[in-house]
Order: sequence, then structure tokens, then C-alpha cells
Amino acid sequence: MYAVVKTGGKQYKVAAGEKIKVEQIAADVGQEIVIDQVLAVGSGADLKIGTPLVSGATVTAVVVAHGRHDKVRIFKMRRRKHYQKHGGHRQNYTELEISTVNG
Repeated sequence: MYAVVKTGGKQYKVAAGEKIKVEQIAADVGQEIVIDQVLAVGSGADLKIGTPLVSGATVTAVVVAHGRHDKVRIFKMRRRKHYQKHGGHRQNYTELEISTVNG
């Protein structure tokens, strides 16, 4: 059984036992969270699609870790203008382990 959930402005296809990295969630490591924004639930050939959410469907997950992604390098340059600008960004994430999909 799998589900398509929405968290942090993004959509993820998840199934029980998978680990995913989502935008940072304010939860402690080891805490169980419930994601109730489920857009679709499927099992084999059977698929329930919500309008926009599937009523009564939830996904429970356990917070495994918090961390930061690899650095994204930002380099801006204007040729012949003696202008160069360096920057970088590291996005925070929360790693979740999906325990159950209810739908």
C-alpha cells in the first residue's frame, strides 16, 4: 500500500518502511508524527484520489534525524564589469521513516 502525501509544499510518494527527507519539521528525534494531508492512496490496481484530500486517510511516521543537505554553490558574474559574487546555501531537512499508511 502506498500514498501520496503533501508536506513542506512538496508531494512525496511513500510506502511503509521507506525513509524520506522532507522540509524541516518541528519534532524531536524518535517522536511519532501523523501526516493527514494525503492526496492519494493506492494498493495494487486500486487507487483512491482525493478532492483535494482523501477523507480519513493518514500516514504515521517516526522522526529518525535532523540534518542539512549538501551545499549549493551560487556564483554570479558579469563579464568585463569586474563583478563576481560567491554564495552558498544549505537547506535543513527532517528524515522520516514511514511506519503505516492508513486509507
